[in-house]
Amino acid sequence: MLLLMIERDMPIDSVLWADTGMEFPEMYEHISRVDDFLYRERGLHITTLRHPKGFEHLMFDEPKQKKSSIENRQRLGVSLCGNGWPGVKVRWCTGQLKTHLISKEVNRIKGEHNARHYVGIAADEPARIKNEQYLLVDWGITEKEALQICYGRGYDWGGLYEIYRRCSCWCCPLQRIDELRKLRHHHPELWERLMALDRRAIAQFGLNPLGQFKKNWTVEKLERRFAEEDRLAAVSFFEGE
Repeated sequence: MLLLMIERDMPIDSVLWADTGMEFPEMYEHISRVDDFLYRERGLHITTLRHPKGFEHLMFDEPKQKKSSIENRQRLGVSLCGNGWPGVKVRWCTGQLKTHLISKEVNRIKGEHNARHYVGIAADEPARIKNEQYLLVDWGITEKEALQICYGRGYDWGGLYEIYRRCSCWCCPLQRIDELRKLRHHHPELWERLMALDRRAIAQFGLNPLGQFKKNWTVEKLERRFAEEDRLAAVSFFEGE
């Protein structure tokens, strides 16, 4: 959306990006390249929004303040600090690290200026459309087409979209098992960090929805599964030889 807005000489006064602190290294490199391009073309830098204390503070250290939450955790014998792993019903990460920060900044800008807020959601993502303006929807551009437009202009996210279906936080427990298998293979350093986060979560919260990475799966259990898959694949290859 940003590339096409620049090419179509549309006015741009601010570009917002919410950094969760848990993005892929390639994503940070990509954002840096886009920032350089934006500055060359419009004399602007990307405005990066970050939670003042970050993901790990929210996951492990943020004190619970709501009376009902404190009472429930006391009843269950669970730590009174931290949100634990995000889940389908409680996606605190998206709320506190992305949407809240962006909404606050957008409202501030709208309060000071007669501004329009354009959001880069594609034409084939109807469930994500709310009350803002969506140029890719207006232009009938799908996610796949938007990706090809970016590729055609030299922006490829360091190959992330050739590996993963989506490139959100590398530690997201809502990823499919196959995406986690790819994470272990292509980003072993991030996989090690994920195992460390999971060990800490289990130690603090126990094997319950707060402390368990995925239903029926800890990261250590996934590590054993993937290692066994690798072993069997190697044996099969050897026997085939």
